[in-house]
Amino acid sequence: MRNSKDIGDETEARAIATLLSCGYSVSVPFGDNDKYDLLVDDEGEIYRIQCKTGWENKTNTFRFNTHTQTTRNGTYHEDGYHGKIDAFFVYYPENDTFYWIDATDSTEQKMELRFEAEIDHPSINWAEEYVFTGEI
Repeated sequence: MRNSKDIGDETEARAIATLLSCGYSVSVPFGDNDKYDLLVDDEGEIYRIQCKTGWENKTNTFRFNTHTQTTRNGTYHEDGYHGKIDAFFVYYPENDTFYWIDATDSTEQKMELRFEAEIDHPSINWAEEYVFTGEI
């Protein structure tokens, strides 16, 4: 069984490779204290990116965390990313696809992206709208 740190490291490595192959300059901040995992340079426009790994939540839906969880001095803490990052870059291993979600589109705790549904409701976040096509 792989731990969450290993899964996150693999997602981050895949994210770097994907972004570099699309022609972006990618920087990795030193240390683990920043809210963002990567800085992506798009012709002078810098984006603070948080990499996440999605998991199947229910049929035709996957989920990812839009908050961080830590333990400090034996106490559990959660912290959101709003105002601290520009986008989530989410890898979903089941279909080997990345999704670019602007931080302003994300929810506070967890976000679901749906592939199919019997209804079309305004609150559904459709996965196809966030597929990373190589352009930010």
